[in-house]
Amino acid sequence: MTHQDTTPEPVAKKATEDSTTGTTGSTTAAPAVPTASSDPTKWGRVDDDGTVYVRTADGERAIGSWQAGDAAEGLALYARKFDDLLTEVELLETRLRTHAGDPKHTLTNAKHLHESLADAHVIGDLAALNARIEHLLERAEQAVEGAKHEKEQARADAIARKEALVAEAEEIAAEATHWKSAGDRLRQILEEWKKVRGVDRKTDEQLWRRFSKARDAFSRRRGSHFAELDRQRAASKARKQELVEEAEALTESSDWGDTANRYKQLMAEWKAAGRAPKDSDEALWQRFRAAQDRFFSRRSEAFSERDAEFAENAKLKEELLVEAEQIDASADLKAAQAHLHRIQERWDEIGKVPRERMRELEGRLRAVGDKIRSAADAQWRRTDPEAQARVDQFRERVEQFEAQAEKARAAGDERRAKKAQEQADQWREWLSAAEQAIASR
Repeated sequence: MTHQDTTPEPVAKKATEDSTTGTTGSTTAAPAVPTASSDPTKWGRVDDDGTVYVRTADGERAIGSWQAGDAAEGLALYARKFDDLLTEVELLETRLRTHAGDPKHTLTNAKHLHESLADAHVIGDLAALNARIEHLLERAEQAVEGAKHEKEQARADAIARKEALVAEAEEIAAEATHWKSAGDRLRQILEEWKKVRGVDRKTDEQLWRRFSKARDAFSRRRGSHFAELDRQRAASKARKQELVEEAEALTESSDWGDTANRYKQLMAEWKAAGRAPKDSDEALWQRFRAAQDRFFSRRSEAFSERDAEFAENAKLKEELLVEAEQIDASADLKAAQAHLHRIQERWDEIGKVPRERMRELEGRLRAVGDKIRSAADAQWRRTDPEAQARVDQFRERVEQFEAQAEKARAAGDERRAKKAQEQADQWREWLSAAEQAIASR
């Protein structure tokens, strides 16, 4: 039986184009394999007794028997079987090219095809198909090796990622003090941990033990921190309770200066005591502030009353000053001195005035006294009585008033002691003037 020696070019070209590209590392074009069904007589025949032969490089090989009809139909049947094998090879190539499925399975199927090709009951270009399958095997082995490398790299990346997560967790466990954000981060690390795949079991267990240890250490350290914080807050609560009780005990005090200073000290101690538990801290603060408000409100009322009293005293002293400033020492010196003395007694009885008015009012009264003393000095110089008798008289008066002042002090009457001393001082000035007059004769 004769056959045609030419290979259908379109079919061969298509097979080559379909098999040249891939991402497994091989850049060599896959050998072209013509489809057998286009001209099965080129690669096989059916002899007169129905035996079916395929032509190989080693000669013809019997592959079956055809008794069902025309020989061409038998050849077409075996040619379609060949084309089915070629299609299976092309499918495996497509899987490699598109990374569909495990390359190991593709390699196994390609090996099975290669092993069964020598005895395959098909008609077609077995040499070309064998070369094509060997090319597929090479690519499949490269794909398996590439997948292995990728798997190892993925494993290394996964281990590195988990080691980084463990290192971060250990750092948090050892150093973190922002407890809420650190706890949130550890939970995030755990979620990230669950998503990391591809670590071998032994390494994964080792890393997990480190991670668990870090979480436990963080929990213990955080628990210790808050336990200590609770102890501190309990101590703070007890201390603030003491401060509140003292503050409340001082609310009715009328010792305005010392008590106000003590409240300032209590406030400083309150701040130094630290925070108590939130609910207790607020309640204690409200009591402490209420006690402060009560005392300072009372003090403000008392000061307002005192200021009103002092203002009234200032008005009374102003009236006395008007009277004092009208004294005429030139008409009757003794009467003027007596009048001033009575005004000074009433002045002392009136009491205190606002601080800002003291210098003004005292200065005006002192000016009246200076005016009368000057008049007395001038009179003494004009009259020139028995100088020594006057000196003795003045000394007697000085001693008299000093004795009165001493007696008043012994009795605890500071007001009378002050007045007697002032009179003694005045008479001492006159005594000094008299003595100087004698000395200057």
